[in-house]
Amino acid sequence: MNTLEKIQKNLPNFSKSERKVAEVILANPQTAIQSSIATLAKMADVSEPTVNRFCRRLDTKGFPDFKLHLAQSLANGTPYVSRHVEVNDTAEAYSNKIFESSMAALDSARQSIDPNQINRAVDMLTQADQISFFGLGASSAVAHDALNKFFRFNVPVVSFDDVLMMRMSCINAREGAVLVLFSHTGRTKTLVEVARLAKENHAQVIAITSKDSPLAREATLAVTMDVPEDTDLYMPMASRLAQMVVVDVLATGFTLRRGPRFRENLKRVKEALKESRFEKSQPL
Repeated sequence: MNTLEKIQKNLPNFSKSERKVAEVILANPQTAIQSSIATLAKMADVSEPTVNRFCRRLDTKGFPDFKLHLAQSLANGTPYVSRHVEVNDTAEAYSNKIFESSMAALDSARQSIDPNQINRAVDMLTQADQISFFGLGASSAVAHDALNKFFRFNVPVVSFDDVLMMRMSCINAREGAVLVLFSHTGRTKTLVEVARLAKENHAQVIAITSKDSPLAREATLAVTMDVPEDTDLYMPMASRLAQMVVVDVLATGFTLRRGPRFRENLKRVKEALKESRFEKSQPL
């Protein structure tokens, strides 16, 4: 039963205020998807907590998650492109859908991530003698992005998207090395084997992946998040964005944890790059 069917079936069971929300959504579900929680609450003449309560009654984690489920119920979309995009969408329509679904997915990831996992990951990274970032497919771009972020820091860092290089790196790993593996599904056999090989050589493994996945279970620490995206069918869009945001979070935590002297060094690195850029255009 999809979200619209659930709303219709449960109409008699909703409170008076919740029924107002349900009727607004049923009357124009596409508008509801594009609305903020404040806008929808105003349209239904109810409070924002009422809208949140309504969403949770439908077994969703909150308003952003509810909108994702509502979008799924409107159309299955075009496989291997995006579940929200339809064949006859205009450029404006599919552009808006991709931006909106990405923002909603990022908010869902933000709500699901555990700050304690982030804190432990920052601990491991700041104490590392060497950091390696591994990713395959779409996640390889995330691993390279992580390399660009952490390369400025005073710790040896590498990135590989080649399986043989990953294996050799794991074999040469020693205590004090930290490997960060990116995989949305956490079901890529090669990465699970790489994680196991790294641990056999006394390295620590951080997995940025899905909860309860094989990779999460094999890792020393799993930083997990809920990104509603089926990468078995659709192109990985939102999951890649969420992983990149986690890289930014970890890099920020690393910088703050290292203290003022470390930040001063980063400032000098930034200053050294100024000569590689043209000056901003001056106003006439």
